[in-house]
Amino acid sequence: MYDQLKKVWTELTGPDGAFEIEEIEVRGNPMRTYKAAPPSLREVWLGSSAFADRPYLVFETESLTYAEVHERVNRLSAWMRAQGLVPGDRVAIAMRNYPEWMQCYWATVASGLTVVGMNAWWVEDEMDYALKDAAPKLLIADEERLTRFKAIRQQHPHLTCLGVRTETTEGIIPFESVMEIPGNLPEVSIDPDSDACIFYTSGTTGRPKGAQQTHRGCVHNIMNMGFWGACLAQTMFQVKGQPLPDPATAAPPSALVTTPLFHVTANNCLAQATTLGGGKLVHMYKWDAGDALALIERERITNLTGVPVMSRELISHPDFDRYDTSSLMSVGGGGAQLQPDLVDKIDRSVDNARPSTGYGMTETCGIITSIGGDFFIDRPDSCGPAMPSFEAKTVNADGDDNQGEPGELWVRGAPVIKGYLNRTEATRETITDGWLHTGDVARIDQDGFIFIVDRVKDMVLRGGENIYCSEVETVLFQIDALAECSVFGVPDDRLGEEVGVAISPKPDCTLPADEVRNFCANLMAKHKIPRYIWLLDSPLPRNASGKFLKRELKDQLALEDAV
Repeated sequence: MYDQLKKVWTELTGPDGAFEIEEIEVRGNPMRTYKAAPPSLREVWLGSSAFADRPYLVFETESLTYAEVHERVNRLSAWMRAQGLVPGDRVAIAMRNYPEWMQCYWATVASGLTVVGMNAWWVEDEMDYALKDAAPKLLIADEERLTRFKAIRQQHPHLTCLGVRTETTEGIIPFESVMEIPGNLPEVSIDPDSDACIFYTSGTTGRPKGAQQTHRGCVHNIMNMGFWGACLAQTMFQVKGQPLPDPATAAPPSALVTTPLFHVTANNCLAQATTLGGGKLVHMYKWDAGDALALIERERITNLTGVPVMSRELISHPDFDRYDTSSLMSVGGGGAQLQPDLVDKIDRSVDNARPSTGYGMTETCGIITSIGGDFFIDRPDSCGPAMPSFEAKTVNADGDDNQGEPGELWVRGAPVIKGYLNRTEATRETITDGWLHTGDVARIDQDGFIFIVDRVKDMVLRGGENIYCSEVETVLFQIDALAECSVFGVPDDRLGEEVGVAISPKPDCTLPADEVRNFCANLMAKHKIPRYIWLLDSPLPRNASGKFLKRELKDQLALEDAV
């Protein structure tokens, strides 16, 4: 099976292959690229006009075809140009997964403008920081986000606001009023290495960093996903005789959008890849396994991609057997490794679906690796091989090649971000000669399959959300009564990890846990607020250089003592 994979891989990526790889120089470094890659996301979007009559965006009782969405994208693009926005300007999108999210995304990137993805869970202080950091010319937001924005509006007096599904009118232009104005997509030429999108990733120094995802990077992420699908199908055809899908007769993909569109999992990997194939995106107001089952049956969903807990909740739901899930072809996701037992349960529980996952980062515009089907069943603790547009290696603490041994995973290739917005030093620390330091310790086996074994970064991975411990500590240290604190991850069966913190108050001070959480609620999104708090009456353990000994501290703390 693995020999056949290598053979198919070589044929697809070799001379005249459908996914032929060539090496070019970009930003002074060698870069692996697909020879046939379109130059920008504009071409990806324009190509979807061929699916005019197919349903594209579905939300509750609403459904829009590709033709209808193209018309709406054209109108929004023309309106933005009329407002004076020109290529290179930025447009912030702050809303839950409404159909307008993708309409705004395509209108922006197809016009040569840059999307700023605003985390919908951010509180006012976090929104304020990102708006000042990215300096967008336009904010497109729903009612809930606009309500938060009102508290900081005076800090952004010249920011134009477009309101989606909102009754707020003061200083807000209704989105639907723009949809009443005819217009055409402006003619622009887009540099492949210009910013398509800025997605914020949790920061090691207390503030999130804006990852500058280029058009080249996003296009290559889509092509990586297309490559793996083709490679897997052809390999299984040669190994097992499984028939190859016939594009002329195969049903278009239908994907359930379960995770936020301000992340690469939903936006870059799911939505963009589905759009390229003329598929349907079915939006959920919020995740609920029972609702998901009903939508899978109603919309004939073929692809369920989310964080692992979603797959587990779906197949273990008491009503699972009551619904027709036979349309599902792939169940899995990213944001965290699927546990080996879940890989097997997916394969046994869903008639036609195979388990799949990918490992990636905001800093790589999506996936670095992918794995599925028989390969995932055989190696459930692997995240798969690095895709063709990447070089991958493991390095030791000195940055030297450590191939064959566990080390920090470094990758280089077209999907790696240009850098962090306004953070030259952070960019230098993270990217060396085009090599991205992932912050994950990995080993690479003889077949090129990657296994993540540990983390370099001091980070909590909660339900697919990266939360840097220092980010939470920065907020906590603003509490007057707090002397010391140390934030770390606490294992959680449902979300993978929850945020925990050990706190040592100042002498003669008391610091109730509720007071800590209430303080945090005003300065950070809910998912970052510590669930487990240990209040200690002694200083935290440190090493000789004064650094907190987190592992030793965690070993000393009992879960039942947390408040």
